[in-house]
Amino acid sequence: MAETPVRTKSVYEPADPNDGRRVLATRYWPRGIRKTAADEYVRKLGPSRDLLYAFKRGEIGWETFRARYFQEMEGEEAKSEIRRLADVARSERITVLCVCRDERECHRSLLRELILKSRET
Repeated sequence: MAETPVRTKSVYEPADPNDGRRVLATRYWPRGIRKTAADEYVRKLGPSRDLLYAFKRGEIGWETFRARYFQEMEGEEAKSEIRRLADVARSERITVLCVCRDERECHRSLLRELILKSRET
């Protein structure tokens, strides 16, 4: 595979054949998005409602959000899903999807980091 095995994009961006397996990682299905927009939906890998709202309302900054998200992903169910996606990424490309339009402050970039780290082990 020439490019990275784990990509990220907004679920609002059009699907592309280079996306590979499209994995939506949000706690709630995004309004206006068809079920066919993702190959799979993994709720456990989205940030908790409290964490997401605290960040969106400006109560916490990105670094605090980042630390708390990583903390949430330490749960056994989340770790199991991350390991499963890392296994998939060994043989096919996956694209992690979220509703955020800007990846720089979106959990999908953090999730990508966790999947790639798990893939190495």
